[in-house]
Amino acid sequence: MELREATVDDADSIRSIAHASLRSSYTDFLDESTVDDAVEQWYSDDALEGAFESDRVLFLVAEDDGTITGFSQSELVGDGHETGQILWLHVDPDHRGAGTGVRLLVRTREELLELGAEEIRGLVLEDNELGNEFYANHGFERAGTREIEVGDETYTENVFVAGELESDDEWRAIEAVELDGETVYVSYGEAVRGSKAPFYTAYESEEGTRRYSWFCGNCESVDIAMDTMGRVECNVCGNRRKPTRWDAAWL
Repeated sequence: MELREATVDDADSIRSIAHASLRSSYTDFLDESTVDDAVEQWYSDDALEGAFESDRVLFLVAEDDGTITGFSQSELVGDGHETGQILWLHVDPDHRGAGTGVRLLVRTREELLELGAEEIRGLVLEDNELGNEFYANHGFERAGTREIEVGDETYTENVFVAGELESDDEWRAIEAVELDGETVYVSYGEAVRGSKAPFYTAYESEEGTRRYSWFCGNCESVDIAMDTMGRVECNVCGNRRKPTRWDAAWL
């Protein structure tokens, strides 16, 4: 799975996923015509083009074997652009349950922090129980509410705030991953940069008390080699982490 910034070529896929995701998660309280109108308003070609060109908007997509399976839409707000707000995080209903949502969440948070955000917020409609649980289960706390217009109606949106931003060790976002019939628990909040994609810490259990291996974010393998100097390399795809500062050049 590749996580990257969206382009205009992704517009049709983004609209399709938004429509399918909204209909799957929100039709208990949003009728179909409201969903149709919202997608047309928020994800028209003009709206997306403007979002892609803005230096205050972050649009990331998850791509698996050439197919877009999800996206996140965020913005930087405040006088100094110090707050990163995750407006929407949609995963195609046919691709849910594979960790796409949490990987998008973690990467979006990382990118917003790199862009200068000092606080990360997640916004989700109050009536979306699964969406609220998603943020609550991945290091966010409900901090308040705000109103949002969807079609001709006004709805309440919960505002979640990520805690302990200065300590990634306390922001694990652990998900179970099946690999060749074996389950490992990948902590997408504990990542190191690789040449092709991040490496994530994989644990033997959900409690995260004993490390299993590294998990390659590029090819989703745990066939990883690591030496005493901190060099990490995926034996499947060649994704590589550079040595830590304790290598021979430093000493």
